[in-house]
Amino acid sequence: MTTRAPTATLALIGVSTLVYLAMTLLDRDAVIRPLLITEYTHPTLPEILDEHQVWRLLTPVFLHFGLFHFVFNMLWTWELGRLIEARHGALNLLGLSALIGVVANLGQYYATGPLFGGMSGVVYGYFGYLWVMGQFHPTFGVRLAPQVVWLLLGWFALGWLGALKWFDIHIANTAHAGGLLCGLALAFIVCGMYRGKHGV
Repeated sequence: MTTRAPTATLALIGVSTLVYLAMTLLDRDAVIRPLLITEYTHPTLPEILDEHQVWRLLTPVFLHFGLFHFVFNMLWTWELGRLIEARHGALNLLGLSALIGVVANLGQYYATGPLFGGMSGVVYGYFGYLWVMGQFHPTFGVRLAPQVVWLLLGWFALGWLGALKWFDIHIANTAHAGGLLCGLALAFIVCGMYRGKHGV
């Protein structure tokens, strides 16, 4: 049996890597500015609403501020993204990633303003999706190890408690929460559709 390469997962990591390298090697501000959700606190999202730069709803997920931030998010994107892609396919993973990313980005923007970035909101969406699917979908075939669940929940809690600031690690907590809730909701919808279709 031939296993397909996780092309969508690799593409997400590849884009993030290119952006990180560009931020490191080129004019940092020139790379970051068109990828932020907006460059303004007020008025609200003018580039998107007035200039139709709709990519800004998603592109903050590709911005990583520091090597630890980048490596941490890419490792979890690889570990969790390819599990979803193996079961749902590349296009579905990309669609799932886009939806979670937009929800996470909008949540973080309305909570703290436009200066944020990173794939971690999407990663928490993957986590929530896989966690519910493993528990409630009878044919999904993947259940996250308890160590993974507790590790990601523990990191989530440490971010909200502010403990990571002691190590100069700044967390986009609302993006994490928005991504997690979006992933959980999508998984419950999929499980409900399956049970309705199969009468289980």
